[in-house]
Amino acid sequence: MVGPARVVWRSPRPLSAAAVVERDGRRLFVKRHHVRVRPPEALAEEHAFLRHLGARGAPVVRVLDAAARGEWTYEVDSTGTGTDLYRDALSWSPFAGPAHARAAGAALARLRLAAGFTPPRRAPRPLVASFTVFAAPDPRSVLGAYIAERPLLAPALADFPWRRDTERVLLPLHDRLAPQLCGLAPLWTHNDWHASHLLWGEDGEVSTVLDFGMSDRTRAVHDLATALERNTVQWLSPDRPVRERDAVALLRGYQSVRPLSPPESAALPALLPLVHAEFALSELDYFHGITRSPENARLAYEYYDGHAEWFHGRAGRGLLELVAAEVRRTGSAPYPTGDVRYGA
Repeated sequence: MVGPARVVWRSPRPLSAAAVVERDGRRLFVKRHHVRVRPPEALAEEHAFLRHLGARGAPVVRVLDAAARGEWTYEVDSTGTGTDLYRDALSWSPFAGPAHARAAGAALARLRLAAGFTPPRRAPRPLVASFTVFAAPDPRSVLGAYIAERPLLAPALADFPWRRDTERVLLPLHDRLAPQLCGLAPLWTHNDWHASHLLWGEDGEVSTVLDFGMSDRTRAVHDLATALERNTVQWLSPDRPVRERDAVALLRGYQSVRPLSPPESAALPALLPLVHAEFALSELDYFHGITRSPENARLAYEYYDGHAEWFHGRAGRGLLELVAAEVRRTGSAPYPTGDVRYGA
């Protein structure tokens, strides 16, 4: 292609330098990353996953090019098919209603059936949603290894009471999850499934899946828990209301295509309060060490601790019980009711 490019849209989201550009009548999706966040080898990890999915017929964008220019790396993708109904919405804005939630759940299940991608997990990177610490029988030791692999994270955590908060808030939640972990097979997942990463067809179904930047080797039920956490709790509202109808619709859409196995059904409500935790640490690593923003680092830590603590409260327990009741409809193991007790 020759001639100038015209920018027709820029992403409004805080962690995204992305645009749709038009050149010679063709529209392309262009993303820019700092080399400390996504060097070429990091892009190669997620692009291999995208190409694998595309080869199996999944409705994902096509990777057209990737290049490094000084301190920046760029990737160029196709724009996919369908309408980006949520492109100007803030990240984690809710679905327009239960119909979209159900369609998104069904699309996630179809993507899971197409996946079958099993390379090792990614090298330690900022802004990647992994599942290693709370996938381990002993999360304390693995958390130490996670921090040691990320030299910028330890000084970031030094400003916060992270050991106390992990013991008090997150480890009691892990105690519930731990018995379910052995039945969950590792595989690569999207890890950022929300409305603004989906394009929509005229029939109201998902026509293209976008943005695999946070993908890594986790578990299938990790992707579903992420979708519930991102889309059904309105974290941007001060009182954090739960969109219960959307939660049920998303689950029913998923199970209409790919019913959960008994181990997944048992694990889902227990994983939901922890699914954000490693990405929150990754954000803290990014904001402290790369953008050097103390305010955003503080928000990332509140994400790590505060979202987990929310699930100890009445609204959080209510969502877990709603999810448990829904998975019990398919003969799944029940989720224990009552308070989750804080550690000492």
